[in-house]
Amino acid sequence: MDSEKTGDNPKRPNSKVARVIEAYDLGPEFGDRLERLWTGEAEERRSLRDLADYFNRHVLESAVSDTGTSMLDGEVENVYRLLTDDEVSSGMRTEARVRLERDGVDVARLERDFVTHQAIRSYLKKYRGAEYERASEADRMKNTTESIQRLRSRTATVTEGNLDQLRTNDHITLGEFRLFVEMNVLCEECGAQYSVDELLERGGCDCQRDTDVQSTDGSS
Repeated sequence: MDSEKTGDNPKRPNSKVARVIEAYDLGPEFGDRLERLWTGEAEERRSLRDLADYFNRHVLESAVSDTGTSMLDGEVENVYRLLTDDEVSSGMRTEARVRLERDGVDVARLERDFVTHQAIRSYLKKYRGAEYERASEADRMKNTTESIQRLRSRTATVTEGNLDQLRTNDHITLGEFRLFVEMNVLCEECGAQYSVDELLERGGCDCQRDTDVQSTDGSS
């Protein structure tokens, strides 16, 4: 298994990602996992931005674990969002930082160790020499569907986290709740409306069908 220590191979360029993997004891197999997620089959392939978030969440989880504390399911993602999302208020971000510091986390160091998608790209391409083939049209459709599903899941997670925090801090009154995230597409040309999943599955709206009918009739 490939070692992540930069010093093991003097020909390798310096890599912040490799240094952070070592510093937080994520293990050499973590680099293999990042490469596999970037170069793997369509169903598991992740974008560089997704990989940066994935990497940073594991760094956060490791930093918290090193203090002897732990987080509940979904809590790591929510705390990471509070630390990094531009839409989070300064007050909520401060609350998250104070909580981590109270648990013994060096938040300033943690945030310095978060990486960007450019750093992930440099690590995969220059440090590990990884490459990937561009997806076929079918793969692009599948990747788009999965990307939208992840976005919908993230929207639900962010909204639930905000509502739960507002409820916990007595800013709103709310009992146990379920959140529904729906995305629909309305074509203003043919008037057809579908859920995003249905639109992608059927390959488009009724505009294409209308064009096909016109071609069969010999009209244009």
